[in-house]
Amino acid sequence: MLYDAYEVQRSLLAGASTLANIGAGWMQNPVNPFAYSHMGPIVASALDVFAHASAPRGKPAFGLGTTMVEGKTVPVVEDVVLKKPFGQLKRFRREGIEGGPRLLIVAPMSGHYATLLRGTVERMLPGHDVYITDWRDAKLVPAEAGRFDLDDYIDYLIAFLEYIGPGAHVLAVCQPSVPCYAAAAVMSADKNPARPKTLTMMGGPIDTRQAPTAVNSMATERPHSWFQRNVIATVPYSYPGAGRAVYPGFLQLAGFMTMNLGNHLQSHWEMFRHLIDGDGESADSTKEFYDEYRAVCDMTAEFYLQTVDVVFQRHLLPKGEMMHRGRRVDPAAITDVAILAIEGERDDISGMGQTKAALDISTSLPDEMKQYHLANGVGHYGIFNGSKWRERIAPVVEQWIARHGG
Repeated sequence: MLYDAYEVQRSLLAGASTLANIGAGWMQNPVNPFAYSHMGPIVASALDVFAHASAPRGKPAFGLGTTMVEGKTVPVVEDVVLKKPFGQLKRFRREGIEGGPRLLIVAPMSGHYATLLRGTVERMLPGHDVYITDWRDAKLVPAEAGRFDLDDYIDYLIAFLEYIGPGAHVLAVCQPSVPCYAAAAVMSADKNPARPKTLTMMGGPIDTRQAPTAVNSMATERPHSWFQRNVIATVPYSYPGAGRAVYPGFLQLAGFMTMNLGNHLQSHWEMFRHLIDGDGESADSTKEFYDEYRAVCDMTAEFYLQTVDVVFQRHLLPKGEMMHRGRRVDPAAITDVAILAIEGERDDISGMGQTKAALDISTSLPDEMKQYHLANGVGHYGIFNGSKWRERIAPVVEQWIARHGG
């Protein structure tokens, strides 16, 4: 009933959003005398904020039509080069540009679409042949496509790297740090020629026992059965994935919004004030952020529950006990994949030390193939988006790739 109740609420809010949008337009119409009153702009701004906050959202577009390469504007074409039921491999092809380090950016499967990393892709495009994992919304995957769990996630990563070919580099943002590390270990143990040259992990939960955050505490304070009973829902029959058990994206979003509720309320209050003052540019900047932030998708129940168990409750990877298809994921198997661990000083999702732990467990990797970078004054989102990512963190990643066979 949880998902059905949400769908009813979403439909009602969609209608209310439309009415509020119409009302805001009417309150600003030059032919409306009330638009020139003291209350006119205030009411119009309030309706505008409500309309934006309650509007339904689908999958955003990357919208990266061009990039700059050596001072020249180059068209960019998005190609889906490998398609699988629960995700596809997308390439951003720079027309007329050949070569450059091949970089697989692994987007989180944590309730948001891969477009959350638009800024990450945009920054790396000028100097790299960029691919990204474009995960599908689980409610749109028909039940006959079967299951998708953490083992499948690792298999997908291996398949994507094998398609790209030997010599690629991997950049994992947050959640995929664990499966990316596991894939690198499995491929190294198998001497797979497509294993990556470098693996960069940013804000990833390799060992959540280090500096646990509110996210980590929530996962450890409750038994596994609690998550099964309280956060798993069934996809309604109005979607292609009807009957599939999922962790709904709207629950994930609610959790993240609640964690920093004061900041989100302040952002909307500032947007309201910008609209009243006629500062549409500042208001639009806030709207663009929330358009992306509120666009959420579902995860399969088996993937979510296995991740909670393996990563957050039993910490199997740093203990050397993680299994993949009946085989132990052995960190010592990694001997020639250069690892860069990046953390944000103010990260409230993955605490300091959680990503750095990847360097400690890679006991067979030479020291010169390990590097740690702490981004001072940077929160979780700022690790991979915004000016600090573009100006301070991305150059570190670029230098690491260039140093190790880029």
